[in-house]
Amino acid sequence: MEKQKIYREVKSYLMLTLSLCIASIGWSAFIIPAGIVGGGITGLASTFHFLWGWDVGLVSISINAILIILAIKMLGFSFGIKSIYCIILFGILLSVLTRYFKTPLTEDTFMSTLIGSSLAGTGGGLIFINGGSTGGTDIIAMIINKYKNISLGRLLLLCDVFIIFTGYFVFQNIEIVMYGFITMAIFGYAVDLVITGNKQTVQLFIISEKYKRIADSIIAKTEKGCTILDGIGAYTGDEKKVLMVISKKRTSTILFRIIKDIDPDAFVTMGTVSGVYGRGFDQLKV
Repeated sequence: MEKQKIYREVKSYLMLTLSLCIASIGWSAFIIPAGIVGGGITGLASTFHFLWGWDVGLVSISINAILIILAIKMLGFSFGIKSIYCIILFGILLSVLTRYFKTPLTEDTFMSTLIGSSLAGTGGGLIFINGGSTGGTDIIAMIINKYKNISLGRLLLLCDVFIIFTGYFVFQNIEIVMYGFITMAIFGYAVDLVITGNKQTVQLFIISEKYKRIADSIIAKTEKGCTILDGIGAYTGDEKKVLMVISKKRTSTILFRIIKDIDPDAFVTMGTVSGVYGRGFDQLKV
């Protein structure tokens, strides 16, 4: 059991190292040498680099160190070893690679934006999957949220928007700002794509008089389980049976075909589920 735990941890750190390499190449070989100010602490460090030639990696580590100390003091925040490892290694990689890549690997600015943010987002998503974090503006957002009643999502967006707009004061060019927003959008999409990927799960609620036939058919044809819930119509007061089914999104069309064949008038809702843990799905991770 102890060997399995050690093996799992070693594998996790190897994946984190690979993920950090991918993310740092995206920033150092494409985004930063193209003169683009992205979001997050790396984007802010890039601004200082463009203004005064400061080392991106060292500035990134320094800012994150200050934020972590503030978070511990003001929020009682606890950072795991993996997060500390990611922050330090990411800063070192940025410091080394930005000195090596003086010009972007592609001459077209838009391609640098596209490739760089895709790599950075892919690396970021892999870091999250393996339990790591590169710190950043989420710490700032949490500190502000403690004293101001503003949602974390809005605060993160405001922080990134502010950082990206600093690019205008550096280059006096609105195109750079737009490239920064494109970088932020692609980065976010790539992170979500990596985290969800083909594992994206949906939850179906099915209301039908023929619920038993539908449930039996789903179990027989898809080998998926169903949960039968008791429901009462708020307007009519009638008692209804509600089927709840969890499925991978790519196989949901089979479920719809089954439902349509048995009861075309069934009432069905489908929603995306951010995480499903248990037998047949992902393992519960803490």
